[in-house]
Amino acid sequence: MRVAAVFGSARVVEDDDEYTVARRTGAMLGAAGWAVMTGGYQGAMEAASRGASDAGGHVIGVTVADWKDRNAPNRWVAEEHRAANLLARLAELLAADALIAVGGGIGTLAEVALAWNLRQRDHARGPLILIGARWERVVPVLARELVIGDDDLRHVHLVGDPEAAIRIVSASRVDE
Repeated sequence: MRVAAVFGSARVVEDDDEYTVARRTGAMLGAAGWAVMTGGYQGAMEAASRGASDAGGHVIGVTVADWKDRNAPNRWVAEEHRAANLLARLAELLAADALIAVGGGIGTLAEVALAWNLRQRDHARGPLILIGARWERVVPVLARELVIGDDDLRHVHLVGDPEAAIRIVSASRVDE
């Protein structure tokens, strides 16, 4: 089964644009036959899970056993994986066949940075896709202010909408 991990903020609510983008992304992935993996909780994770589930897709939520303030996954998670801690959760999410970030905050930035670095070092496969104008503004700043070369930038796909992300995911070569 091909799995796409979708990252985004747990803090967004249903009427936020990020929620809408995550939900559309999940729906399109589910309709295309991809399983959708998220962190399993609320916000963008819920939205991607909801979209995938509504489209008939399989939803995997990777929750964290030692997070006492968050125990139950969102209601659209069909298969819960309880990671022992945040690092174990990240390892599982980052092993997906494709990674898509729909916005987010510090946690999403950390996930993207680690995914990017793993691809830079040839320790990961599949596309890393960042959706939206925020990422289109953030990545050039990172490239300008940090030691990031043109060769490093080839590991990240900046796109404006879920449709462009799905085209990249659909064209990616992953073992089925």
